[in-house]
Amino acid sequence: MKAISGTNLEQAKSHNRRVVIEAIRTNGPLSRAAIARITALTAQTVSNIVEELQRSHLLVPAKAQKLARGQPIIPYSINPHGAYSIGLELGRQRASGVLTDLSGAVCARIERHIEHPDPEQAMPVLGSIVEDLQQAFSFDRDRLLGVGMALPGRYADGGITSLSPQNLPGWQDFPVGYELERRVKVPVLVENDATAAAIGERLHGVARGFSSFVYLFLAGGGGIGAGMFLDGHLYKGSRHNAGEIGHIIVEPHGRLCSCGKRGCLDRYVSPTVAYEFMGIADAEELSPDELDALIAGREEGLSAWLDQAVQPLRQTIDFLELAFDPQTIVLGGSISTIMMRGLAERLEPLHLPIDPTGERTIPRVMIGMTGKDTAILGAAALPIFSETNPRFDVLQKPIG
Repeated sequence: MKAISGTNLEQAKSHNRRVVIEAIRTNGPLSRAAIARITALTAQTVSNIVEELQRSHLLVPAKAQKLARGQPIIPYSINPHGAYSIGLELGRQRASGVLTDLSGAVCARIERHIEHPDPEQAMPVLGSIVEDLQQAFSFDRDRLLGVGMALPGRYADGGITSLSPQNLPGWQDFPVGYELERRVKVPVLVENDATAAAIGERLHGVARGFSSFVYLFLAGGGGIGAGMFLDGHLYKGSRHNAGEIGHIIVEPHGRLCSCGKRGCLDRYVSPTVAYEFMGIADAEELSPDELDALIAGREEGLSAWLDQAVQPLRQTIDFLELAFDPQTIVLGGSISTIMMRGLAERLEPLHLPIDPTGERTIPRVMIGMTGKDTAILGAAALPIFSETNPRFDVLQKPIG
């Protein structure tokens, strides 16, 4: 039996540290007094945490601001150069890596050609990319938080692939995280591409500061996934596979899907279907620039795809709003910006919300990061998120 009991005081300091970082990240530069007001922490606790974060270079003070009365205040902001992270991405023909700072800015980038990689081929290449990125940009290696890797598919604990991605055969049950960490000697986090992109969007994109949103990720080489933040928590489900939104049935008895069902969202909205309508074969074999050029020249096929995709997507957005009550739905992914804009432009009118008279200050649907860097920047955000995001679950411990 599992129950919840009390507060794990050993984790409280780490949690409070993350809370302070999150307050500054979402609100901008803050004084110690402002941090205390926002977080409900005592002034002494805030002072101790701010001093620790300043010593570790994660926070930097601005020039003291004089007030009409009282002592001058010193605002603190997150130091972009206080820590760094590496993101990795593996495709059918290339392995890529980026080194980013805390703001998400790319400091170095490496891309290597690799043909249909299996784990035996890919792991040495990925390990060399991690090492070469550290050589390509001058920084204190002690400030490297870790490596994040985004792959299509499902994952079990420890970054073990529980379903081999269709476009990367040979990865079934392979312990990606463990094997890569063994090679590079720094912490490695592995997530599916939709979850990684949602994390990147919350840290650096249009969802910054939102506590509840659903990120719909359209993968350039495949289907549709979702990353979900609910009440400030990344929601991953009981088996860490929440967000398989592409296999919701939107057309009963519709097109046959690879999962064995008929009428799944994937079979109407996914980029794979779009490429079928546009007559683009082997899209995964093309470079992003080559693919964008082809899409721009296939207006008739693009329009036909949009015509049959918009209603299933509208229906899915209605379901997500009713089920999770998010502040917004974010559309993003590694697909062409032309395709994403076309979908967004045709979505209106959306289905009526449950409370049509309620005032909204945030659009129901927003366009997030799109294009070839979406997944890899999401991967680079994983170690940053792990280090700085408040984790309320660690404050409670199971008993019995």
